[in-house]
Amino acid sequence: MRETAVGQMTNPSIASKKKRNLKKLTPYLFLSPFFIVFAIFMVYPIIESLYLSFTSAQGNRAEWVGLENFKNILTDGLFWKSLYNVFIILIVQVPLMLIIGTLLAVLLNSKFIKGKAIFRLCIFLPVLIDLVTYSIVFTLIFNEQYGMMNYVLGLIHIDPIHWFSDPFWSKVLIIIAVTWRWTGYNTIILLAGITTIDDSLYESAEVDGANKLTQFFKITIPMLKPILLFCGILSTIGTIQLFTEPSLLTAGGPNNATNTPIMYLYQFGFQSFQFGYASAAAYIITIIVGIISFFQIKVSKGGEI
Repeated sequence: MRETAVGQMTNPSIASKKKRNLKKLTPYLFLSPFFIVFAIFMVYPIIESLYLSFTSAQGNRAEWVGLENFKNILTDGLFWKSLYNVFIILIVQVPLMLIIGTLLAVLLNSKFIKGKAIFRLCIFLPVLIDLVTYSIVFTLIFNEQYGMMNYVLGLIHIDPIHWFSDPFWSKVLIIIAVTWRWTGYNTIILLAGITTIDDSLYESAEVDGANKLTQFFKITIPMLKPILLFCGILSTIGTIQLFTEPSLLTAGGPNNATNTPIMYLYQFGFQSFQFGYASAAAYIITIIVGIISFFQIKVSKGGEI
C-alpha cells in the first residue's frame, strides 16, 4: 500500500516536470525554422568561405595553401588600385550625400512647405528604382556623343565631357549616380531623427535671439549626431561594396579607374572561378570595412550628443 501511494505521488510529479519542460521548449520549436535557415544560408557559407580562403579552390579542386591567397592579394597592385578608387569616391560621395540629405530633411520638416508627403515620395523614389534600370538611363544621359548632359553643356558653350573615357570624370559619374540614388534614403532616416527633436529647444533659442542658421548648427546638427553616424557607417559600407554602378556604367574603366574591390572579387570568383582567392579577398574587404566603421565610431565618440 505504501509503495503504491509513493508511485501515485511520483508519477504526477514527473508528468508535471515534463509539461514544464515542454512549455520551455515550445518557443524554441517555433523559432527553429529561422535558426535552421540562418544556419544553412548564413553560418555555413561564412564558415565554408573562411575555409576556402586558405585553399586554392578552383572549380571542384581545393588544396590547402595557408596564407598564400592573402599574401597574393595584398601584393597585387590591381587590388590596391580598386581600394584607392573606392576611397576617392567614398571621401567625396559620403559627406556630399549626408550634407544634401540633412538639408533636404530640414526643408521637408519646415512648416512653410505644403504637400510634404508628395515631396518625401519624390525624394525617396530613386531608391525604389531598379539598379540596372537607372544605370542604363544614366548611360544614355551621360553618353559622350549624343547624351543629354553634353548637349546641355554645349548650349552654354562648354566642351563635351568624356564621362566614360576619362579617369577623373568617370569617377565623377559614379559619384553623381550613387548620390542621386541614395540621398533620398538617408534623407528619410535623418527626417525621422529631426522629428524627434523637441520644438521647445528651438523656441527657447529663438527667444534668446538665435537665428535659423545658429539653430541649425547649435541644435539640429548636435541632436542628429547619432543618426548621422548611423547613416555615415551605412553609406561607407555601401560605397566600399559598390558593384552595380561601376560595372554597368563604366565596366571598371577606363584603365581600371573605376574598378572597385567587389568588382575585383567578382572577377576572380565568378569569371575565373578562383573561389579560394575570392574568399580571401572577401575577408580582407570585411576587415577593412570593420576598421573604418570602428574608426568612425571612435572619432564621433559613438555619436554622443
